[in-house]
Amino acid sequence: MEMDLLIYIRKVRKMLIPRKIEDVVRKASATFPVLLLTGPRQTGKTTLLEGLCGPERKRVSLGNISARAQAKEDPELFLQRYSPPVLIEEIQYAPELMTYIKIMVDERKRCGDFWLTSSVRFSDMRGVTESLAGRMGIVNMLGLSNSEINGCRFPQFTLDPSALKLRMEDAVPLDLPEIFARICKGSLPRLYQGEDIDTERYFEDYLDSFLVRDVRDFRGSCDLTAFLRFMKAAAARTATNVNYEDLAHETGVSAPTARDWLYILVACGLVILIEPYTSRALGRHIRSPRMYFTDTGLCSHLLGWGSAKVLERCALSGAFFETWAVGEIYKSYLNAGRRPPLFFYRDSNKKEIDLIIYQNGAAGPIAIRKGSAPKDAVRNFSVLRPLEKPPGKRGPWHLRTNIGTGAVICMSEDVLPIDEKNWYVPAWLI
Repeated sequence: MEMDLLIYIRKVRKMLIPRKIEDVVRKASATFPVLLLTGPRQTGKTTLLEGLCGPERKRVSLGNISARAQAKEDPELFLQRYSPPVLIEEIQYAPELMTYIKIMVDERKRCGDFWLTSSVRFSDMRGVTESLAGRMGIVNMLGLSNSEINGCRFPQFTLDPSALKLRMEDAVPLDLPEIFARICKGSLPRLYQGEDIDTERYFEDYLDSFLVRDVRDFRGSCDLTAFLRFMKAAAARTATNVNYEDLAHETGVSAPTARDWLYILVACGLVILIEPYTSRALGRHIRSPRMYFTDTGLCSHLLGWGSAKVLERCALSGAFFETWAVGEIYKSYLNAGRRPPLFFYRDSNKKEIDLIIYQNGAAGPIAIRKGSAPKDAVRNFSVLRPLEKPPGKRGPWHLRTNIGTGAVICMSEDVLPIDEKNWYVPAWLI
């Protein structure tokens, strides 16, 4: 029986997809006494850390009721039993431990002593009274990236045409049906460990676990049926600006409740918010953030679309394509250990730029389209021109921003020039 179990474990490990973020995790552990790896459920946090564990590191999950009770009632005794080096999973269930971890860290002064995981962002954990500033390295993790699934493990996305052309040597081309098959499946690692997995059942179990454990942990006696209805309403609005009144109206709750519930989805990593790009040099612009589901498979399941063909032809296919593309770029920065420098633009005249990468004093505009060579896709990039205009004699020179290389992410077969500053970029290259 034990031999069969060992054979199964080895078989599963062979199917695991190497993660690009592993290097970031190693460096954080070598730099800080405490490593905190956060991300949504089932994104592979524990699997990644278990692969890096040595035989001397203990492991305990606070998802276990007995372990959680001991951690909350007698933290000192708990940390005597699970002394460092140790991996503690789901630390958000016993935030009381943080104070005692700090005491041990200050006594031992050893990097990598504590490895913690959480399905809730550290800044949103309830009951945390100790920040562990200077002692803890926080690494945020999402599901598999397209390049990880393809075995490429590309670095963070760049708008540099030369670097993009180099990627062409290793990238795996995908046509539109193949991309929508990946969009429909999503990015959770378990779904890529075999072809016989019941995807619909998997997502139903995922939602049950999320609603019962995470949502109730945030709101206690929350109406889970109404919250699930809210999730479906939010899924139908992926890749749109946040409108709490509309979400509230469709769900049958108040706007403040809708705001609180969206906060839960963001805190648990199921939704990301992209903030608008703002500048005094530009005209009146929308100030509401734009929301995207981090896993398109879960988003598709919430809306009842279990077929990639149906998803590709539905009215929201463009929104799902944009959600997938933005998610891939977002993950590429997380996997490099960087905060994603991503924004979007929309003004009162409905001129819109899907994504702006702002770094090194330059704004790089991006349009996202399903077509192979969409015309006029860069037309709205011109709204950024006032950023480059020299201000008057009394103008604020420090507000001047360069307009960098732009891109249209689409179904092009190659990295192709549109004009002297903008390029078509194949979607499967990100």
